[in-house]
Amino acid sequence: QVHLVESGGGSVQAGGSLRLSCAASGDTFSCMAWFRQAPGKEREGVAAIYTRSDITYYADVVKGRFTVSQDNAKNTVYLQMNDLKPEDTAVYYCAADRCRGVSSSYSLSTRNYNTWGQGTQVTVSS
Repeated sequence: QVHLVESGGGSVQAGGSLRLSCAASGDTFSCMAWFRQAPGKEREGVAAIYTRSDITYYADVVKGRFTVSQDNAKNTVYLQMNDLKPEDTAVYYCAADRCRGVSSSYSLSTRNYNTWGQGTQVTVSS
């Protein structure tokens, strides 16, 4: 059975940092991504990584502040979030799939992922 387990969420002040982790078990995936959903808003793609090539993509709103990385030995993907802003407050979800496309629009779209984690809350106060 496939599982994605996120950890690392919490509360920080603006300008602070957090690192999220997503541990995958039960399968291997060609791409993994982070999404977030704020109250009353649609789920949006934040960052994605192709696990074999290490190609990464980011949403414009997080470029230069967030970094996605992986540890293949642990089958784990990370999201390092720096210079956090109140508008980054959301539930962050890890997603994975055997992606057929390689592009920003493909990898940051919710419809291309069938495996999701339970989510972890990130709250940034001003």
